[in-house]
Amino acid sequence: MFFKRFLVTFLLLATATANAFTPSASQIEQFKKLPKAQQEALAKQYGVDLSTITGKAASSQSQDEVQTIQSREEVKEPELTDEERFKPKQDEIKPFGYDLFAGEPTTFMPSENAAVPETYLIGRGDQLKINFYGKESESYEVNVDREGRINIPNLSPVEVAGLTFGEIKELIKAKVEQEIIGVKAFVSLGQLRSMRILVLGEAHKPGSYSVSSLTTVSHALFISGGVSEIASLRNIQVKRAGKVVANFDLYDLLIKGDSRNDIILKPGDVVFIPPVGSQVAVEGLVKRPAIFELKNNESAQDLLKMAGGLKPEAYAQKAIVERFNNHNAKEILSVNFSAKEVAYTPRDGDRIRFNPVSLQYQNSISVIGAVARPGNYQWHQGKHISDVFTSVRGDLLPQADLSYALLVREINISGDIEVHQFDIAQAIVKTAGHDLELQANDKLLVFSRFEEKEAEELALTNMALTEEQQAQQVKVLQWHKYQQKEFEKYIGVLEEEDPFKKAQEEANLTIAQLAKQRKAEEETEELAPEDYSVFSRYNILKPIKAKLKQQASVKQAMQLIEINGHVTYPGVYPLTVGAEVNELIAAAGGLLESAYIEQAEITRIVAGDSSKVEHIKFNLQKAMLGDSGDNRVLRSKDSLNIFSIPNWQENVKVELKGEVKFPGVYTIRRGETLTNLLERAGGFSEFAEENAAIFTRESIRKQEQQQLAKLSEELRRDIAQKSFENSVGGTSLSYEEMNKLLIDLADVEAVGRLVIDLPLIVEDKQKLVLQDGDTLYVPSKRDSISVIGEVNYATSHLYKPGVAFEDYITLSGGLKVRADEERIYIIKANGSVKIPDSGSWFAVSDSQLLEPGDTIVVPLDSGYMDNLTLWSTATQIVYQLGVAVAAISSI
Repeated sequence: MFFKRFLVTFLLLATATANAFTPSASQIEQFKKLPKAQQEALAKQYGVDLSTITGKAASSQSQDEVQTIQSREEVKEPELTDEERFKPKQDEIKPFGYDLFAGEPTTFMPSENAAVPETYLIGRGDQLKINFYGKESESYEVNVDREGRINIPNLSPVEVAGLTFGEIKELIKAKVEQEIIGVKAFVSLGQLRSMRILVLGEAHKPGSYSVSSLTTVSHALFISGGVSEIASLRNIQVKRAGKVVANFDLYDLLIKGDSRNDIILKPGDVVFIPPVGSQVAVEGLVKRPAIFELKNNESAQDLLKMAGGLKPEAYAQKAIVERFNNHNAKEILSVNFSAKEVAYTPRDGDRIRFNPVSLQYQNSISVIGAVARPGNYQWHQGKHISDVFTSVRGDLLPQADLSYALLVREINISGDIEVHQFDIAQAIVKTAGHDLELQANDKLLVFSRFEEKEAEELALTNMALTEEQQAQQVKVLQWHKYQQKEFEKYIGVLEEEDPFKKAQEEANLTIAQLAKQRKAEEETEELAPEDYSVFSRYNILKPIKAKLKQQASVKQAMQLIEINGHVTYPGVYPLTVGAEVNELIAAAGGLLESAYIEQAEITRIVAGDSSKVEHIKFNLQKAMLGDSGDNRVLRSKDSLNIFSIPNWQENVKVELKGEVKFPGVYTIRRGETLTNLLERAGGFSEFAEENAAIFTRESIRKQEQQQLAKLSEELRRDIAQKSFENSVGGTSLSYEEMNKLLIDLADVEAVGRLVIDLPLIVEDKQKLVLQDGDTLYVPSKRDSISVIGEVNYATSHLYKPGVAFEDYITLSGGLKVRADEERIYIIKANGSVKIPDSGSWFAVSDSQLLEPGDTIVVPLDSGYMDNLTLWSTATQIVYQLGVAVAAISSI
């Protein structure tokens, strides 16, 4: 009666409009402990909105939608020192299963809409919902009273306490059909009775909880927020009337999914969670790394099952166990978990780590290079190269070099290698000496027939590959990048380029020094690394040669040899096992057409005296045929030189342009003259101006370009010296100005013109032997005179016989103030330069110096330059070079 009066007072105060009183949290909690039906009845009786008390609409939100467990508050990590912050972090493993039940309980209300099994025992306080249908349609909600009975209107009371839900349904259906004819009944459970249990021990929030009558041990762990950090998950006890009625091992549920011991609790039961027992940490390459709790007599196999077993890459033969011994010190054990009987018994505090196996493959071979399917393949005893490469079209790319391939083999525990050479085409047809027997971990390298990327791409384009073949090329290239890195790691010479080092070195060089360095690099290396094809000898042999250099010692000479001269790819190659001359030539891509096959030479260091060398001459043709007398076995650091055919000249080409009857590119023989070539070209056309012919030669152009570079270097030194001398007076040339002058000078390209008198050559009075790259341009007849330089209007004028220089200069607007009248000169149409006699400059006879196509050059007078000598000198050089090129271009 007192409690009911308290509830009435509470409800009235909760709905007061003046808000003079606010119910405490404990009062609200007490109200929430009442069954839902009683809450609704009291609220309806006193006209109170239940949502104002519970904080939710009772009619629209079900109990199972209320969040009863929230996540625990995160523990703030302590502030770390700088040393701790930057210390390498290790992966921390956590106790297994503790986070599953980790939560924070927010309400003690049970869930009322959970599914009820047929075996559920009906007890006092349970509610049954009974629906009649048929002749009568009624609905009743009846509660099991304290006597264990239910009273259905118009029916006699029924004893239901202690019966299962399934038995009660059959009982009520039968009773209704007997006592009410034409009516059938449908029975369901309404609100379940609540009960109180205790969760004690190492629970997160131990205490008394009001729970549903369907609550199990695992549910009790949930509602109490889980377990503490030192709780046992393997010996959870259910005590009833002071006796242990069940032991619940949570590992059975978490690992095996076995819930047989997860029994339904009864009112007054105590769920007791004792402290954790022995613990062992399992980390590394297991499927479930964690800290596991052990029971007595559990073995190493049981522990491994808890961890989910080993990962495939785990090295089970030598697992590392850290253990605290009886002397309070750590010791290390090595345990073989791959044995049938593991000689190891887990002990409290042990820490087991499973490390990975070696990254290198065992019992495998690798295929790298221009193959259709690069990668790793199985090896077995007796396997040969012909078992790997069965056909040319099926296993190799179109650009593969069939005559040269390598087998790289590891020969000792230190990782030293030896190299074997074979012919792929011969290996496929199982030719002895090429179809080598393979050993475990051998590497097969297949090269491209092309060293230059552009040549390979052009060749593949001409092959007209199908879309499938093109797609295969792309896939192989992508896989090769990965495979090449793995191969370099296997060889052990993988080096990473330091981009900052090169940039810093270049930053310390002057412009001229940088240009000189890059020119030297171009001369010593024909191709840049990015210009080589992916499967070129340069790319694939690079790590092998580095490894052979690295493993050279006093006991073993460097296994490298060199080939020079007229072969396709001269250079340094690995010295293969039993290598002979013909094999080295095959490695270098074969002989060129110009190779002299009657004789070749090997330069060899004399055994026992590295300061001396010997030269061994032999017949190359016999060596290529395999003659044992000439096909010499090669040694370390041998250098093979392939000579050129005497007086051999490759395709030497000369170009004729302009007014010849048959202009074009001509292939000439060695020693052929320009006179002979003009006869082959049919001579000149009727419009040819022989006196104005322009002849250029590539060798002269290169020489002139070198002279310009030398001039640039000298100018750089002069500018630096003068800038230092003028710095005292405050007038000096800045770095930007100096750089601009040098760049302007570098932009001037040499012409390479050779001044010739073509009429004399045609008459065979002069002899000009042609060279590769020569060009002769015969212009058409000219009828103009050009005036350039320091005139007011540089232009060309129609040639008039008898007109002097002064007249043409006057026609061009006259001289500028800074023109140098003393040094005016004439560039003749054939490229020669004439300087008139100053004493007869304006004489009438001087007009005879001019001919159609000539150019009058008026240079700059240095006397009009200011005192900035450096600027003037550099400008004068650039100016004069520009004038000379313009004069030649106008011819």
